[in-house]
Amino acid sequence: MNIIIPLLGIAVVLLLAYLVSNNKKQIKYKPIIVMLVLQIILTFILLNTGIGLFIIEGISALFTKLLEYAASGINFVFGGIANAEEMPFFLNVLLPIVFISALIGIAQHIKLLPLIIKYLGLVLSKINGMGKLESYNAVASAIFGQSEVFISVKKQLGYLPDHRLYTLCTSAMSTVSASILGAYMTMIDPKFVIVALVLNLFGGFIIVNLINPYEVTDEEDFVQVQEGEKQTFFEMLGEYIMDGFKVAIIVGAMLIGFVALIAAINDLFSIIFGITFQTMLGYVFAPFAFMIGVPAAEVVQAGTIMATKLVSNEFVAMLDLSKMTELSERTTAIISVFLVSFANFSSIGIITGAVKGLHEQKGNVVARFGMKLLYGATLVSFLSAAIVGLLI
Repeated sequence: MNIIIPLLGIAVVLLLAYLVSNNKKQIKYKPIIVMLVLQIILTFILLNTGIGLFIIEGISALFTKLLEYAASGINFVFGGIANAEEMPFFLNVLLPIVFISALIGIAQHIKLLPLIIKYLGLVLSKINGMGKLESYNAVASAIFGQSEVFISVKKQLGYLPDHRLYTLCTSAMSTVSASILGAYMTMIDPKFVIVALVLNLFGGFIIVNLINPYEVTDEEDFVQVQEGEKQTFFEMLGEYIMDGFKVAIIVGAMLIGFVALIAAINDLFSIIFGITFQTMLGYVFAPFAFMIGVPAAEVVQAGTIMATKLVSNEFVAMLDLSKMTELSERTTAIISVFLVSFANFSSIGIITGAVKGLHEQKGNVVARFGMKLLYGATLVSFLSAAIVGLLI
């Protein structure tokens, strides 16, 4: 049953994508099959082999060390003010983003990141059956984040047809930015963060190939990256440090608002209906949780976390997951992978705003397909979780 149900779940996810396809006749099935097989092979290697364990432990140890470095700066500024009885979430989870952002800036400044993005994108374009721009964007989104990535392709935005823009936006919403990986790894098992990154990269193209199939001509198949202003090393470093701090503040503010709002709505629903809002959503999402391999006894709890992520964000859902210590390892693994993406309602506004700030007309286009964008990105999360359910 642990194999059959997730297999059926994968089939249902693919069917749900197929049903809303723009052009069913143009779907390219070969790259879809190839990427599905690659997802299964890579997940098996990462979760079930000595080599995979070595890779995950190495990456996890690297981020642990980076978080230790970040802590030295945080403790210098904020040491002594944390409440000993409460986890200082802002200090321990969010502020390390500042240091990680600085490292990303350095890698960008010395031209290491552009090299990685270029060649990873080139390899991806040979596998996914789509254009070089789509492949570049998928890798760049995982480095820069769902809004910042559009700045790098600003020169091409005005010339992109709507179907290619949908693909870029789905990739951006399906991934997460490198600057907040360390924050995720303090909340859920690092190995599931790494596995989710790999799965979502391919999963985004699988779902888009079904929902939004198209051909890219040789004339269209190029990448024109927007070069930033020439900066000295310390100008760049200061900018990336401030950008990281802004991200930490924004995430912190969103958490304050969402956690407080959900608490208020839960109380209101309890008074009126005798059941909390999150529990009600858990029943709605329970069939989907069962479909991706969550044991039947835990589907309501798992569904609650999945729904929380969709209506708020992944941080709120990860906080809830960390409190549910009674969940089985299998459920924790599946749901952890599901949570590692930006697929939620607030991301529609974030991506629309990012594109609109660069090109107003294209921003309006994104706003029109916002719900379909969230639909596709959420299916990517379900697909990744189902594959882990198949192999865990």
